[in-house]
Order: sequence, then C-alpha cells, then structure tokens
Amino acid sequence: METGADKMDLKGNMEDEMLLKSTVEENFRRDLYPPIEPYNSGFLKVSEIHSLYWEQSGNPDGHPVVFLHGGPGGGTSSGNRRFFDPEFYRIILFDQRGAGKSTPRACLEENTTWDIVEDIEKLRKHLEIEEWQVFGGSWGSTIALTYIQSYVEHITGVVLRGIFLLRKKELDWFYEGGVAAIYPDAWESFRDFIPEEERGDFVNAYHKRLNSSDKEIQNKAAKIWTKLEMATSYLLPNEDSLKKGEDDGFALAFARIENHYFKHKGFFPTESFLLDNVDKIRHIPATIVQGRYDVVCPMMTAWDLHKAWPEADFKVVSDAGHSANEPGITSQLVAANERLKGVLKKRK
Repeated sequence: METGADKMDLKGNMEDEMLLKSTVEENFRRDLYPPIEPYNSGFLKVSEIHSLYWEQSGNPDGHPVVFLHGGPGGGTSSGNRRFFDPEFYRIILFDQRGAGKSTPRACLEENTTWDIVEDIEKLRKHLEIEEWQVFGGSWGSTIALTYIQSYVEHITGVVLRGIFLLRKKELDWFYEGGVAAIYPDAWESFRDFIPEEERGDFVNAYHKRLNSSDKEIQNKAAKIWTKLEMATSYLLPNEDSLKKGEDDGFALAFARIENHYFKHKGFFPTESFLLDNVDKIRHIPATIVQGRYDVVCPMMTAWDLHKAWPEADFKVVSDAGHSANEPGITSQLVAANERLKGVLKKRK
C-alpha cells in the first residue's frame, strides 16, 4: 500500500525529473573550468593493506561531488577537477585501491568491486558528507552504478559516461578480438604477444604474465595490455594517450588491476546485476553521455542502460569515441553538471 510519505517522495522525484528535463534546452556552459589546486588532501586507511589518496578542491561549503575514475586502475588527474564549477561544487577526487597515489600500488589483494563500494562510503563518512553527486566514466560508470544502487539514500544526482557493465559480450568485444574489426593494427600487437595455443582466452593468458614472478615479463605484458586501450580510446589518434601507456608505473597498475577485475567478471553475482537493479535508482536525476564511435565501451551497453532507465537524460555524441577528453564528450559532461547544478539550486 502506498503511504503518504511514499506519495510525497514520488512527487519530489517527479519534480526533480521535470526540473532536469526543463533545463535541457538551456544554454549551459560547455567548456572546462580553469585549472585549480586542492585546498586539502590526505590518505584514508580502508584496510590493513590499503590506504587511499583523496583530495578536495573548489568550494569547501559547496555541494559535494565525487569523481570515480576509470580503469579499474586508472587513477585520477588534476584535469578531472575541471568538469565542475569550483564556486558551486565541493569536488572530491580519490584514487581507488592500487591506483594513482593510493598504496600499495598495483596491489590485487583485497581489491574487489565491493571493497571499492565500501571505500566510497568510508570516504563519505570521513569527510562528514550527508549526500553527494556522483560522476563516473568507463569503469567509473560501473562503480558509480554499483555504489548508487547500494547507497541510494545519499545520492543527489549522477553523471555517467562511456557505459561499461562488465558483461561477457563487452569483454569479448575488446579482449577477444572484436575490436580488431576497426583497429587490426592495435589488436595484432596485443594478440601476437600471446602464443597461439593460448589465444582462446586472452584475459587469462595476460593474467598469467601480469602476475609472473619475472618482473620483465610483467612490465612488458602491462605495456602491451595498456597500449591497446590507449590506442583505441579516441576517435582520432591522440599522442598524449599513447605516451601515458608508456609510463611503467601507470601501465603496471592499470593492466594488473583491470585484468584482475575482468578475470573475475567484476565480482558481480550475475552479469546482468547492474541492469537488474536499475529500478532502485530510476528516481535519481541523471545524465548518460556516450560517444557514438566508442570502441572501448561500445554504445550497445549505453543503449541497454538507456532502455532500462528511460528517465535519465541520454546524450549521444556523434563525433566521439571513448575518452572524456574528446571535445564533444567534454562539452556534454560539463553541461550535465551545469544541468544538475540548476536542479539543486531550484530545490533549495
């Protein structure tokens, strides 16, 4: 039976959705904000093994927003702060277990999706935040969906980009040869590192080498694994992305942690887990941004999420691939935050 409180919640949710939709055609800012520095930072010990780097920038009294980086294993960068209005938002970045400045780097022990979800909640409590906005792209969209489905009561809005649900068909597309249809040159380098007799399962073949006792084999496998994603993340070739994959420290954390999660299928009980639980979050103001020509996280996944969550604003960027740094995607991400900012202002 629907109670009076339920009716009030439903009315509030409908009003938020109407506010979000009503602002769609407004002329929002679409350029990145100027670079800023954190006003404080630190490390949060989340287990006997792991300590996470976190930072805050923008307005200390502003509306909190947490940035969830990709990979897994990608880490954050200073440019991530620029998607948000620093006068309105209290911008929280952190590096997930084993990534970026978090320690120990590239560590796979006690490193699962559910560990990260609980880490986010520990960080929220550590920073004394009651509710916040969530922003995540690629793997960041995976962990964002998992977190907001687990802690829906603390979420004011969400922006997702380059949707990744960690289903078999998504992993097979990128790591078992599908991407070769568009990037045969990048794929062949990835393929040829593995002996022919092991090419029936590239994720497991790379897992063996990324966890080898021979550090030289580990590093070589890490660079080749990372190079495939760096070479395919933009619609047009991007030299900065390719150079990032050549960094030994970055490549090792990125490849080892990604491969670890993919081998274990994201640690989800079923591959449709995130879609099956969308009904828990359909009332939250949200925007989904997807590059039409994303070959890392193909649009089929964003489309499936869009069909399951029709209330979310769905933006397809016609001249973009996967990266948040492509102009069309950057534009839509900044605009999505501006749109949610408008919703929050009208609610106050």
